Amino acid sequence: MRVARPVPATLFGRGNVESLRTIIAEGAIGLVIVDAPLSAVQQRSLERRWQAKVIDRTGLILEIFGARARTHEGRLQVELAALSYQRSRLVRSWTHLERQRGGFGFMGGPGESQIEIDRRLIGERIVRLKRELDDVKRTRALHREARRRVPYPVVALVGYTNAGKSTLFNRLTRSAVGAEDMLFATLDPTMRRLGLPSGKQAILSDTVGFISDLPTHLVAAFRATLEEVTEADIVVHVRDAHHPDSAQQREDVLAVLGDLGLVTRPEGGSIEEGLIEVLNKIDLLGPAAREGLLNQAQRNTESVALSAATGEGCDGLLRLIDRRLESEARSVRLDVPLSDGQTLAWIYAHGEVLGRRDDAEAAHLSVRLSDADLGRLRHRQRVH
Repeated sequence: MRVARPVPATLFGRGNVESLRTIIAEGAIGLVIVDAPLSAVQQRSLERRWQAKVIDRTGLILEIFGARARTHEGRLQVELAALSYQRSRLVRSWTHLERQRGGFGFMGGPGESQIEIDRRLIGERIVRLKRELDDVKRTRALHREARRRVPYPVVALVGYTNAGKSTLFNRLTRSAVGAEDMLFATLDPTMRRLGLPSGKQAILSDTVGFISDLPTHLVAAFRATLEEVTEADIVVHVRDAHHPDSAQQREDVLAVLGDLGLVTRPEGGSIEEGLIEVLNKIDLLGPAAREGLLNQAQRNTESVALSAATGEGCDGLLRLIDRRLESEARSVRLDVPLSDGQTLAWIYAHGEVLGRRDDAEAAHLSVRLSDADLGRLRHRQRVH
């Protein structure tokens, strides 16, 4: 039901609260989920009226995140978001707020109420969590720096939750990353090597799914999982073409990418420069819709229609990634000592050698290399 004029105490009007109370009582419903943000007062009032547990949209997302997080970083992010949410509504968590507690020094002075103690303890835990997450971010930065030393560009999969990113990830990399038909099946970034048709190698990254109207403190808490996207050479936006709200989901994802500074919305609504758009789940479409989507993808050179479940069209995506990496290459002249066979082999493996002239000491090469590979080559030469 839609609320035209929110009521401060209960969100819903008195009549709606009563009619819902009857439905909840008759159905013996123990949990009610409200698809809107609830204040602590509204949540407590509705629970009293309905005699059932009530959670809002943010609470539901936190429950799902808590069940899905697997790595240390993911759990830290979930706890940070949950504590930030809990701190704003401690009033509903305690029935003994009138109690006063004495103490010594920093443990709480005379007259400090239980609510103040709890808020202070949560604040201290949040500070510790942020410090731990900063350590994780520094570690991830070191990992990214290490990857810059290896000759692999990074391709990141992004998209709305349950768009099929993990299924596509498994299909392209022949991996077995958890991929299920559920919201937020992936909360922790996963990276695997990706072989391209040209014989070159890349790193493919699977990321957390996006969702519309994600609360501000959740975006801040989970921003670290999206840092891999900001470092990627190519961003692949995976869309669920079968979903009735596919167009709106696309806008939600692009809005988040815009907040991260990854896309600039051009006039005319065309696909953002730098993104590859994947229209997934064509196997679920009817013949007419499927044909129309395939024709649309053929007209747009930066779009691919495919089915991650069956593999149809995945070769086209790999070719497009290959072409994109190739198009970013530029011609450079390099002088490499003949004694440095490893670097010469690296150049031949990751660049297109247009010409070569050898003298007694060095090979003088004309090579097409991407900016990313050129940077990696320079790093190798500094290390040598």
